[in-house]
Amino acid sequence: METLFAVLHVVSAVFIVGPMAILPMTAMRAVRAGNAGQVEVLAKSTNLISLLSLLVVLFGFGVMGLADKKYDLSITTPWILWSIILYIVALGLTLFLVVPTMRRASEAIRAGEASKYPAIAAGSGVASLLLVIVVVLMVWKP
Repeated sequence: METLFAVLHVVSAVFIVGPMAILPMTAMRAVRAGNAGQVEVLAKSTNLISLLSLLVVLFGFGVMGLADKKYDLSITTPWILWSIILYIVALGLTLFLVVPTMRRASEAIRAGEASKYPAIAAGSGVASLLLVIVVVLMVWKP
């Protein structure tokens, strides 16, 4: 059962968290091209994918709970705790800064105003960097 949860954890990380990091970058290209409709769709997609990323955490807790006792894994294990904290910060940045800014950028493009490109770039860049650090912690397990 531990193997099943480990596979679900890794596969969901690749196919859910990956797009969570990549979709805002695609939206920045759409902002530069002035494609408001595409930016709006990407904002909705980023929001949905970000919420679905909670499945990765759920599967990770499954792996942790089913792990052999010799590994002594818990939420207080430093690399697990830091991974959770960094993921929560990345998720918060995405849901509360990047997605709303993408929505405002779509509206700004429709109104012929200046877009919110720098805020999308900064927020999604920091969130992506945090997610990369989480991957490093998951692999390295310091």
